[in-house]
Order: sequence, then structure tokens, then C-alpha cells
Amino acid sequence: MSHARPAAGSLSAAVARVFDEEGPLARAVPEFEPRPGQARMALAVAAAIEQGRTLLAEAGTGTGKTLAYLVPAILSGRRVLVSTGTKTLQEQILAKDLPVLQDSLGVPFTATCMKGRANYLCLHRFDLFRSNPMSMAFADPGAVEAIADWAARTETGDRAELEDMPEDLGVWPELSATTENCLGSPCPRYQDCFVTRMRQRAAESDVLIVNHHLLCADASVRQNAYGEVIPECQVAVIDEAHQLEDVATQYFGVTVSTYRVDDLVRDVGQVVASGACRQDPAELRRAADHVRDRAALFFLALRDSGAARAGRGAGRAGSIDRQRVTPDSLADVQEAGAALVSALDGLQGVAALAPDPGEDVAALRRRAGEIRDELTFLLRATDPDYVYYVEGRGRGVFLRASPIDVSTVVRELLLDRMQAAVLTSATLGVAGSFEYVRARLGVRDADEVTLPSEFRYEEQAILYLPRTMPDPRSPAFAREACREIREILARTEGRAFVLFTSYSVLREVERELSSALDYPVLVQGSAPRSVLLKQFRSLGNAVLLATSSFWQGVDVVGEALSCVIVDKLPFASPAEPVTAARIEAITARGESAFEQYQLPLAILTLAQGLGRLIRHRRDRGVLAVLDPRLRSKGYGARFLAALPPAPVVSSLEDITRFFAR
Repeated sequence: MSHARPAAGSLSAAVARVFDEEGPLARAVPEFEPRPGQARMALAVAAAIEQGRTLLAEAGTGTGKTLAYLVPAILSGRRVLVSTGTKTLQEQILAKDLPVLQDSLGVPFTATCMKGRANYLCLHRFDLFRSNPMSMAFADPGAVEAIADWAARTETGDRAELEDMPEDLGVWPELSATTENCLGSPCPRYQDCFVTRMRQRAAESDVLIVNHHLLCADASVRQNAYGEVIPECQVAVIDEAHQLEDVATQYFGVTVSTYRVDDLVRDVGQVVASGACRQDPAELRRAADHVRDRAALFFLALRDSGAARAGRGAGRAGSIDRQRVTPDSLADVQEAGAALVSALDGLQGVAALAPDPGEDVAALRRRAGEIRDELTFLLRATDPDYVYYVEGRGRGVFLRASPIDVSTVVRELLLDRMQAAVLTSATLGVAGSFEYVRARLGVRDADEVTLPSEFRYEEQAILYLPRTMPDPRSPAFAREACREIREILARTEGRAFVLFTSYSVLREVERELSSALDYPVLVQGSAPRSVLLKQFRSLGNAVLLATSSFWQGVDVVGEALSCVIVDKLPFASPAEPVTAARIEAITARGESAFEQYQLPLAILTLAQGLGRLIRHRRDRGVLAVLDPRLRSKGYGARFLAALPPAPVVSSLEDITRFFAR
């Protein structure tokens, strides 16, 4: 660390001085205004660090929580790990917040932003790609040349620097530095490797900025010499902590997919074509072709199995189908699965035959063995701690096992490794209680602080609840929702997010509205998320129709976003396999899954979605929820209590008057 650790008790005093109305921040930031909530949170973070405690901090929008945790973390003199929900927030902290603190705190410190491996160019794979005539024959020569020119100049190798390249650049998965294809220290480009250099910078830095995906990916492969990336830290701050359970569920699970097997077969071809294979290349290629053929039969059987057919449409989120499977429902695919396991075993055996196979072939041998072992585990589908399911995503087919409960693994692999930990979000508690997040993330002994938003919702917003709407489960709901949305948008002059809980209702509303509105209509899935947001901001009067991925982590400041409409209360579908398994586990304990899991999760999700509207003290707008259950059900009051304290209106004319003010 670059500076000495403060004496016991002095950290809180130092933090208080920083946030004083005449303190360092006030002198360094022209628009700085002391915020009581921000100072209170900063002192709570300082106390947690000094006492080696865990802190749960709900900080309403506008509190300034980023500086509230960064200041005490930096002044503590310990290496701090900050994990965010999105890469966007990572970049904001690095480019906006930390420079302010470097100018104002008078304490020297260094920082490194760390992203997942797939964000970085793998120089060795790029070399193999360019030496393979077959790969180059199908590649865009201009794109390859641009990447080569950039690779010679870049310090980081971060894909985000290629601003002129399309976000969905098709060749990138073949060139990126994923954990699965990494050769580790024996790699011929190891010293030049961008991931190696990122880790070296991180090892010398005081502040490490990661995201939840990298945090969980690193923890899940920490025992693997090829996987560990994040250096040891003493203090962890988990920002947007409400997202951590979902990310941990993804990374602590097991998946074998068409894409994963295709990548393995493709990489065998790359190694053979490059001349890096030191044995009979024809035999290795034949073994890979056998894997490809058996995989095609297996995934076709999996997609067309009785279990998968029964589940089409269930648990739908966007264009994704998921269906839970059991040993019995997998019986139809066991023969095809065993044949793929045997083919992977054969590929591993061929790759192991040569006495001196070279690092590329050794990596292929390892990968074939890992996929074989994981597929064997998935086909058994008997571990009671996991829920097993088939997922269809576009042309891809995935066989997955996800942990039903991640609380123990989050506590042991993430929280218990730290001397102190802070979990924070604008939506962390439900009805003043942190019991939900404690149970889901394995938090035992922790301090708590709740800080209201600094925004004046009573003046900046209104909450519109229609007087009458059909039951959200009835066929008439989508038609009436279209009518309400059209009437609201006429009064807001577009400038709205319309957030849906199901893709089917989004499509129905899109068909009705696209020709009936005088405003540009943007639809999730028609372009990458970042492109849609850029278009939305620049158009000024657009309407964005979206599902789950736009409910959180999106910032649009100013008049371009003056309305957020939610169609239904966002209860997770009980047909979704992971949700169903968690409901069953809670029920089996004799507890109420609705009270302990489904309701709190829906409340937090709704608060997140409506939180997209007011992002600045000058923002104004309308929050609208079309679901009549807010009024008709007893639990509706619990939703309303969790929402911003905006005046509730039920007349469309109230919206007109609000904007006329």
C-alpha cells in the first residue's frame, strides 16, 4: 500500500473532515454540496473497516454512495476491492470519481480496472488465427487489419477501446482470452499477455475495480492455476449488491453447450492448421470431427427430447426457453450423451499420446477432459444441491446445473476472505428489513444503515396508477395496457421507457404501438443495449420497449427520459427452473416461499425499474404501474411502501397538469 494505515479511531475523524462543508471535497469540487446521508454512510463504512465488520448499506438514489465508500476505503491504507454490477459503473469510478479523490484527498494511491478475460485480446490466439488460412478466408480483412494495428498500440488490450468496431464483432470470441482457452504461464505470449499485465498492475494497485461477473468467475476457479486473476484484498465493497445472487448462480453452476463444444472443435482446427501440433495432425482432427458429429446428435436429441418440448414457452425471458430436467426426463438422451462423453474421452486420449504435445495440445486435452467430466455430472442430474435444466437461446442449446442456494458459497469464497466488507445498493432492504438479502447472500453478523434518497420525489415525480385495469393474467390485459401506454405517451411526448415482465406482452404492445405513435420506437433486441441507449439519448423523444436487462444499471439523465411505465408487478415466473427449485426448497423447510422469496424479490425489482427515472436533482417525470394488484391485493401496500414517495394520481389529466407546471 502506498500510505500508512491510520491509528485506531482516527479513520472516522479523517473521513468526517473530508465531507465537511469546508473540507477537501468542497475545495476540489466546485458544485460540491454536503449531503447528510453521504457523510453518514461514509462514517458507517469507516467504522466497518476499523472494526473488521460487514456493513449492509441501502443508499437511496442521489446519496452519493460511490464517494461515501471510496473515501474511507482509500484513507484506510488497505487494498480495497470494489465490485460493481456493470462495466459502465466500473468505468465511471475509474474515469470520474477516482480522479476527484486523487486531487482532493492528499493521499497518493493507484487504481486498476479489471474486467473479465473475454474483454481482452489473446495475442497467442490472434497469432494462431492469422496463421490459419481457413480462418482468414472467412474473416473480414479490414477488421483483422484494424485489430492487428490496435494490438500493436494498446496498453490494455481491452475490447472497449475498439469503438469503431461493431459491439457484436463475430470474430472476437475466437480471439479473446477466456479462462477455458488460456494456456497459463507456459504460453509463448505470456509476458506480453494483456491479462498478465492487467494482473501485474492490479498487484501493485491500492484500489481494484472489478464487476460481479469477474468477482464470481475468479472465486469459482480460484483453485485453478489458470483462472485466478484478482490479487488478495483486505476490504471489499460490493456495489449494486442486489445483483450478486443472480451472478453467483451463473458462475457457480455447470454448463455444457453447443457453443462450448464448437469452440473446442474449432480450436483443434486452429492448432492443427498453425503447425503447433507435434503429433499426427490427421488423427487429432479425426478425433475432433468425431466430437463434433456426436455433439450434433446429442444436442439435437436434447432439443427434441420430451422434456424440452414440454417446456417450450415456459419460463420465457426474451427469446430464451428453459425447462427443468430430471434423470427420468433425460433418459431419452442418455445414449447420445454417452456417445459424446466417449468421443470427448477419445479426443483427450489422442491429445495425450504424444510424449511432447506442446502447450496448445495440452490445453485442448485439459478442455476435452473438463467438458467430459461436467457432461457426465449433468447427465446424472442427481445432486440435490443443484437444479438441472435445458436452455434454448437462439440457435444454442445449453444443459445446465445451477446451485439452488448460493448463500454458503458467497459467504465462504467472497465475504469471509475479507477483513471487512460493505454491501450496498439503492435497493437492498424490504420494508426496513435486510433479512431477505442476509438470507440470500449468507450474511450473518452485520451492521446496517438505511439512507433515504436526496431527491425531492414529492416535487420531481408523480406515480400514476390507472383506476381500472383487467387482471394481468387475462387476455384483455395487453390490449388495455396498449391503450393506457398510448394515452400516457401522448402526454409525456414520448421520452419513455416501457418495461415489461414478459417478452410476449412486449411483442403484442410493439405491434400495436409502432404504427400508432408519432415518436421513434426502439425495441430491445433490435440492436445492442449500448446502441439503443445512445439512440434513445440522442433522439430526445424516443420510446424504448424493453424487458429485464433494462430494469437496472441504466442511467439517462435529463428530459430524454421523463416517464417509466411498468406493465406488471415483476414476480419471477414459478415455471423458471431456478425459481421453482428455490420455492420448493423454502417450502420444504416449512416456510412461506411467497413471503420470504417471491414477494421481496419482486419489490426490489420494481423499485429498481422505477429507479431509472429520477437520476439527478433536476430530473422530473412520471412513474406508471399498470398492474391493478397494487390496489386490489393486500401485498400491494408493501410494494407502494417501497416506492419513491411521489404523489399518487389516477387521472391522465394529472399527468398533463404535472408537465404543464
